[in-house]
Amino acid sequence: MDGSESDDSSHFERGVDHIYEAFICPLTKEVMHDPVTLENGRTFEREAIEKWFKKCQDSNKSPSCPITSQELSSADVSPSIALRNTIEEWRWRNDAAKLDVARQALFLGNDESDVLQALMNVRQICRSIRSNRQGVRNSQLVRMIIDVLKSNSHKVRYKALQTLQVVVEGDEESKALLAEGDTVRTLVKFLSHEPSKGKEAAVSLLFELSKSEALCEKIGSVNGALILLVGLTSSNSVNVSIVDKADRTLENMERSEEVVRQMASYGRLQPLLGKILKGSPETKLSMTTFLGELSLNNDTKVYVAQTVGSSLVDLMRSGDMPQREAALRALNNISSYEGSAKLLISIGILPPLIKDLFYVGPNNLPIRLKEVSATILANIVNIGYDFDKATLVSDNRVENLLYLISNTGPSIQCKLLEVLVGLTTCQKTVIHVVSAIKTSGAIISLVQFVEVKENEDLRLASVKLLHNLSPFMSEELADALRGTAGQLDSLVAIISEKIPISEEQAAAAGLLAELPERDLALTREMLTVGAFEKIISKVVGIRQGEIKGMRFERNFLEGLVRILSRITFAFSNETLQTRAITFCREYNVASLFIHLIQSNGQDTIQMVSAMALENLSLESINLSHMPDLPPPSCGSIFSCMSKPPVITGLCKIHHGVCSLRETFCLVEGGAVEKLVALLDHENDKVVEASLAALSSLLEDGLDVEKGVKILDEADGIRHVLNVLTENRTEKLTRRAVWLVERILRIEDIAREVAEQPNVSASLVDAFQNGDFRTRQIAENALKHIDKIPNFSGIFPTMA
Repeated sequence: MDGSESDDSSHFERGVDHIYEAFICPLTKEVMHDPVTLENGRTFEREAIEKWFKKCQDSNKSPSCPITSQELSSADVSPSIALRNTIEEWRWRNDAAKLDVARQALFLGNDESDVLQALMNVRQICRSIRSNRQGVRNSQLVRMIIDVLKSNSHKVRYKALQTLQVVVEGDEESKALLAEGDTVRTLVKFLSHEPSKGKEAAVSLLFELSKSEALCEKIGSVNGALILLVGLTSSNSVNVSIVDKADRTLENMERSEEVVRQMASYGRLQPLLGKILKGSPETKLSMTTFLGELSLNNDTKVYVAQTVGSSLVDLMRSGDMPQREAALRALNNISSYEGSAKLLISIGILPPLIKDLFYVGPNNLPIRLKEVSATILANIVNIGYDFDKATLVSDNRVENLLYLISNTGPSIQCKLLEVLVGLTTCQKTVIHVVSAIKTSGAIISLVQFVEVKENEDLRLASVKLLHNLSPFMSEELADALRGTAGQLDSLVAIISEKIPISEEQAAAAGLLAELPERDLALTREMLTVGAFEKIISKVVGIRQGEIKGMRFERNFLEGLVRILSRITFAFSNETLQTRAITFCREYNVASLFIHLIQSNGQDTIQMVSAMALENLSLESINLSHMPDLPPPSCGSIFSCMSKPPVITGLCKIHHGVCSLRETFCLVEGGAVEKLVALLDHENDKVVEASLAALSSLLEDGLDVEKGVKILDEADGIRHVLNVLTENRTEKLTRRAVWLVERILRIEDIAREVAEQPNVSASLVDAFQNGDFRTRQIAENALKHIDKIPNFSGIFPTMA
């Protein structure tokens, strides 16, 4: 009710019929409803005179007449039945007259003030005499008021809504009349289009209608009604009444199960969850089934798990198959988020879930529901939450999983593989899975899934599982992939797919990257199927920005580089050497790895690239050659006695014709400075790989003096000495000692280094504490700086 405007324009009820003075109470100045007469013959409104007598009593005075002040012998009153009947008859005639006036005024074309006055009259009539509602209905005023809702005036629409609420309040027939046609749809429209006052009036009228059970589904059937009402209850509206009325309207509508389901679809789950907790068995089944079909956000999944998680697990344990199915599907719906999965684990979902999955016997789950159980289990073990998974690998459960995988269809196989994926991401359980697979020989059947083309999810799960297993079973996987070329082809095909980089591509690349790099038989097959051409194409595409996939790009590129590097390990094999060298030349692999060592922030790529450059550089001495010279002309004695021609442009350390593309020469490729830069890297493995690559320039058979000079020009000597003196790891020290010994063969440098006590101390430490080979090399280095006499060796000559 708008408090700014009263429905009463005077103390007296105005109408078209004359008001007799006898109808008016002397105390209230209003027409009486229950007139009573005192012993002195005066008549008053019962309620008013009773208040007067109470006031007298409180003042310790005798009851008196408020008009004459005459004391009365008692406060007894007598009902004025005749007068009351006369007033009621008058009021009925007057209200009928008002309704006639209102009926004439309630047209949109009339003046706004007349329409507002007519609406006010209707409200007064309904409030004053409830029995006259029939007259309102018969006069079809309800339909006329509904038509007023089409007014262009916010105020008229607002007052019409208020009037309709008064008319239908407590009157089922009026509510049914109002619900005819599109009126409810109009009210729903007002929830979003009207100003605050109109919106409040609309929701108040809907609340009144919702008290009728028959109309709840009518309201719910209007498109947008429930979503708007639910939205109002969750809004931050300053009008508390709107929020309250919307909430109470929805509460009334909860009597309809269909409406409850619709509410849940719009995010109001409390009614649905309440019926799961306290409804009849039929209602529980219906609501649980619907819960399994709902689309839920993560916060809602947590709320559902908190509210009905235990009830769902209890239903899952029941013997009734429809209830078990409904519960399983609902649990599946909420188990895919870490927060809700944690709650389900604490509730105790795992024991009955595992039992359902593996149990065979009376009342066991059909395969289609075992698939749901497997999905829930896969969701739980893959959430990343580090719970105790020991129960999942005990009592031969991994063996049972492998058995089920071998004896079921693709759908459940996919989910069971996902369970194993989750178990192999956990350090505590992966060893149990690896052991079971090795014992059962299941790796052969697991590898076969990578060839599946008609079920992408199944193939993805298998590739992810094999990737997780590859650090522990690299040799077994290599054997399996060598056995059937089609499976290796399938992995390469996955990597080669022309799509944004996917999780499957990253896993496939990671899987192949983990296989033994010196397995030359596997390298031969990879050359045969054209794997390296496809790999290098992907690497180049990513570096040039042609292939993108932010989420998996880093892991994908890392796997690709590791796969590509294995070609550099094939130089030592006579049967593969020529093919490997030809490939590296054709695709300028050395240049690519030089670019890759500059991939800041990608330690593995830098390390692997440096290792590949070491292998390439060690092959340079075999590929560098002297240019072909024309035979000398012996036309005269003087030409035969002339000096041989001077050859220029030869490599400083290989003393032959070198290039980065043809002979993989790091000096010609400008790689020395870039490798030296890596010696400051915080990752020890990157530093070690860089030291190894630089060491390839000082190998026996090369011009060590020139190699040291090149290293010095790149400021490499200082960095190598720093690595030695830092003494970070045993491997780094071993590498650094070898390189320092070669550097100290140059007398000028040896003299300078001899004056650096920290270098001498580090060499002495290596000499005393290193392994046998390191101690020998450290001894030679100390001789170069005159820290050990050079007249004899400390170690005996080895045969």
